[in-house]
Amino acid sequence: MAQDTRDSESVESRFLESCEVPEYDFNMAPFVLVIFGGTGDLSRRMLLPTLFGLYAEGKFSRECHIIGVGRHGLSDSAYRDMVGQSVRDAGEVKSSEDVASFCSRVSYLQADAGRAESYKEVCRRVTEISSREETASVVYYLAVPPKLIEPIIEGLFGRGLCGGAANPKVVIEKPFGSDKGSAVKLNSFILKHFDESQVYRIDHYLGKETVQNILFFRFGNSIFEPLWNRRYVDHVQITVAESIGIEGRGGFYDEAGVVRDIVQNHMMQLLALVAMEPPAGFEANLVRDEKTKVFRAIRAMSEAYIDKFMVRGQYAGGSVGGERVCGYREEANVAKDSNTATFFAGKFHVDNWRWAGVPFYLRTGKRLRRRSTEICVAFKQPPLRLLGRSCDIIEANRLVLSIQPKEAMSLQLNVKQPGVGNRPYAITMDFDYGESFDVRTRPAYERLLLDCLKGDLTLFARADATEAMWDVVGPIISRWDETAAKDFPNYAAGSEGPAASNRLLESDGRAWRPI
Repeated sequence: MAQDTRDSESVESRFLESCEVPEYDFNMAPFVLVIFGGTGDLSRRMLLPTLFGLYAEGKFSRECHIIGVGRHGLSDSAYRDMVGQSVRDAGEVKSSEDVASFCSRVSYLQADAGRAESYKEVCRRVTEISSREETASVVYYLAVPPKLIEPIIEGLFGRGLCGGAANPKVVIEKPFGSDKGSAVKLNSFILKHFDESQVYRIDHYLGKETVQNILFFRFGNSIFEPLWNRRYVDHVQITVAESIGIEGRGGFYDEAGVVRDIVQNHMMQLLALVAMEPPAGFEANLVRDEKTKVFRAIRAMSEAYIDKFMVRGQYAGGSVGGERVCGYREEANVAKDSNTATFFAGKFHVDNWRWAGVPFYLRTGKRLRRRSTEICVAFKQPPLRLLGRSCDIIEANRLVLSIQPKEAMSLQLNVKQPGVGNRPYAITMDFDYGESFDVRTRPAYERLLLDCLKGDLTLFARADATEAMWDVVGPIISRWDETAAKDFPNYAAGSEGPAASNRLLESDGRAWRPI
């Protein structure tokens, strides 16, 4: 009898060179990080504290240098005081010596982004430090409003700072453009001065541990991947709920709105991670190719479709966490008759072989009952009621990936309730990152900054993907800009959103998971 050799068979691939999981490489060369907007809110709340945490833990070379660039007239000493305060405000400072050491690697330049002369001093400072420290890497972080991106890149290019032996990188925060046309124009401008391999379009959601784990969960567990398709999945829900309001950003938010602020980037990325095909390997462009295919497969929407299956909302006053809060139109720098949506819900279809006919329901909003970001994959009901009428009501299996406020996963299953008779009982199998791993929850920016410094583009958006995401949401924005909402404000702060959001799913015989 022939020997069964199935267990000894293996797949040959250049991506399967070892069965050992390599450690993350923290041995990075010294670098100069130039932060435009170095005194801004993003720098003080996120970037500088994250960089300090990495520095204190020895995650990168102590020969690094950080240059903050801003409009304020500060000395190096004054800026270091500000950096030290930002680090202490963020907490987790274990040693004042670490703070002092980190601040010694920081300096400041006053500059006007719109004046070409300002970049002479940037060039001098970067060149001086690079020569002195034999720095192999230069990174320009543009933590600035979108209107300053082009002037800054033009200024860097004018001083020869976009190329050369340092092969610099440029990091660009969202929003990346305000519509498809502006995104195409911005990409074209950037790629005249930098190669695509130098451009890091950052979305902090992709740095969250549970978001990164979606691909590992899907493609590392053979019991789920065969079910991850239209034959077994009934629908998918993606929720990004925020209890906060616009946090003093009335001027920005009243122009942007919820679709530009959250749907075009964060939610499209989450949808792509759920829906994408397995990449040939975990190289940056292989992963990004598959995500871009998803964006291009999302069904185009007519005005009639948008009117029927896209829901917008705007919050009124109410109570969140026991605290009374004002309505959106009462916020500072918001028009009293504003048509800007602070809530979105919609039904999307990914028209490819895997997902044809499976609705993806997306929901996000400000001033909702609580903060919660999760993905719920709802599987189909069993085809027959095998156990009699006592089991007429049985819960569908659901896989829930929680992203914030805690990072966790749960799988809902049905078992027999103890006792006489055949009664189903829904139970959940839970996994919590904080309970299972003896590590602190790390800020999303930590992973993204490390990846940028070592040159890994996997978690950053590519030019064609940013444009494809605008193709999806552009018609929604245009339709809502053209037609004023007649019922704003239409949900109370502290609720789960407008009633029309619930009707969207109820009309399909489904319901949202509670926020």
